[in-house]
Amino acid sequence: MVVEILRKLYYRPMQPIADIAHSLSLSIPSVTKKINELLLKNIVVEKGYAASTGGRKAMQYMLSEDLNYTIISITIDQFYIAIAFSNLKGEIVSSLENLPIDLKDADAANVLLKTADRFVSTNNIDLKQVIGIGISMPGFVNSETGLNESYNSDSPLYNVKELIEQKFNVPAVIDNDSRCVAWAEKKFGNAQDSSHSLVINLNWGVGLGILINDDIFKGTSGFAGEFSHIPLSDELTLCSCGKRGCLEVEASVSAAIRNIEKDIKNGEYSIYEKLVEEYDNKAEALIESVHIGDQIAINNIGKIGYLLGKGISTLIHILNPNKIIISGRGAEIGYILAPHIQVAVNEYSIPKISKKTSIEMSDLHKRAQQLGTSALVIEKYITNIIN
Repeated sequence: MVVEILRKLYYRPMQPIADIAHSLSLSIPSVTKKINELLLKNIVVEKGYAASTGGRKAMQYMLSEDLNYTIISITIDQFYIAIAFSNLKGEIVSSLENLPIDLKDADAANVLLKTADRFVSTNNIDLKQVIGIGISMPGFVNSETGLNESYNSDSPLYNVKELIEQKFNVPAVIDNDSRCVAWAEKKFGNAQDSSHSLVINLNWGVGLGILINDDIFKGTSGFAGEFSHIPLSDELTLCSCGKRGCLEVEASVSAAIRNIEKDIKNGEYSIYEKLVEEYDNKAEALIESVHIGDQIAINNIGKIGYLLGKGISTLIHILNPNKIIISGRGAEIGYILAPHIQVAVNEYSIPKISKKTSIEMSDLHKRAQQLGTSALVIEKYITNIIN
């Protein structure tokens, strides 16, 4: 019970006992007893009264601000590493983004370890106060074994979790990037009020996190959600998985960038050509081009939106979710994507089914992966603040 209470106060600080008890389906006296124990240990503190709902105002509680425990999150996508150092209020104390990595390079794990070590040293992080290190990355990540089965067993990236633990002598936890994004939406974003949601991680690829009965559905071997490799593309472009016709080939940020660069090569003008020289990350140059109103960028985002809508139609028919949430980096240009997605959904979905599903754009954007990766640590190692 104590673990569940601590998690609740991390995800939503300043809660009265009645709210905590209700959300955990526990009795108020039993929660009151545990809260009092945590108060005595100065792990939880009183934080003023909640607004009155007609009766006596209820005291609210939160994790003590005197706790010096911290979390390190390492988020990896196909091309970049980001590292963040955060506290138990979910606030980022320090972070680094857009650190290049080539996951196909034999030295990738060494680059990751050196980058993380430099970050820890530069920020003078006391590793004794770090309750855990969260790692999220693409691939067939088995969160139970801690292995990334996208790599052969002789690759350092196969068990990068163990390498991190050995390097820093701190417990670590690892999961797939899209499942972390989905968990962030469940705890901090658009899926908070929905028990059955699908979260699409629109980034360099197109990932999927499946939320059923308020929990992540992982499937038999832990790899459920390989949405990007559904063969829905009319093109026969070779996908990174080795197959042809995958949705990712036409409905990802990578696809939009590839098409913009092709248009520029064919003589079209786009502000992207200038911005890509100024930004460390091509995706950020693309997003800024869209915000500025560049027609080539907008046109290509529209194309991926339509193909994404075609894929979403398939998900609606199979899973009939309450919500489908577009999250990740691509959600930042959701206002361009949304109408194109809806056109495809109207075209490919049975209205009787699709009208029950709302399609929403997340406000978490690229923060989603970091929030979800830090939450991995909270889910597994929050008890380390008591021990």
